[in-house]
Amino acid sequence: MSVLETEIDVTTDDGAMAVVITEPEGATADTPTVGLFIDAPGLRPATREWMHRMSGEGYRVVTPDLHHRHGRLLYFEPADAASNPDARPTIMGWIASMTDDQIQHDMERALAAANIATDTNIAVIGFCLGARAVYRSIERNPDRIVAGASWHPSFLVDEGDDSPHLSAADLTTPLYLGIGEADEVQSIAMHQKFLDAVADLDHVDVTTFAGADHGFSWPGYPTYHEEAAETSWTKTLAMFGSAFG
Repeated sequence: MSVLETEIDVTTDDGAMAVVITEPEGATADTPTVGLFIDAPGLRPATREWMHRMSGEGYRVVTPDLHHRHGRLLYFEPADAASNPDARPTIMGWIASMTDDQIQHDMERALAAANIATDTNIAVIGFCLGARAVYRSIERNPDRIVAGASWHPSFLVDEGDDSPHLSAADLTTPLYLGIGEADEVQSIAMHQKFLDAVADLDHVDVTTFAGADHGFSWPGYPTYHEEAAETSWTKTLAMFGSAFG
């Protein structure tokens, strides 16, 4: 299936933001839409490749540049980060500067720019910090979000009185969580309160992968784990397909 990619700029409450959209050639208003929340290193070629693969399955994928408050389409590749001592502090600064409200606002503006009506059902997927954004989207828009997927998630548990784990037991939307058992960035132990909260929910699929580290999604990266990535891909496609019917 031929896939088209579009890059546009939209206005947010915090200035201009790039939005990347991929969709199958001939897409219409009825083409199912997936909102993608990026991981910490930014919207990079690997992200676009994943978007193209998903659009090859018949989905429109809309991805806002969540780091736009620091510059346009900023990102680090693993090799750059390994050789640049400023990379990790910079990435952590990007993360620390974002709020849940800002991230949700960015997705709302991105979807509007892609001409997705506010009453149109969508699915959402997030990687790393994007996993928390997936949960917040479901929490805030339970009638709109038909399914969510979170790969190597981060920040599902915190000390705040609105931590995701505190309301997770009330989740009614199908959700997939793929977690590496060797994740040294956001370990299973760090998510345990969330996992305990959803343990009895049949519509929540938590799958863990022996030997998989954080960032297992991206082919060609040092942390790529084929079993984790391909199993997560298969489970995500199945869940989205069922949700959209």
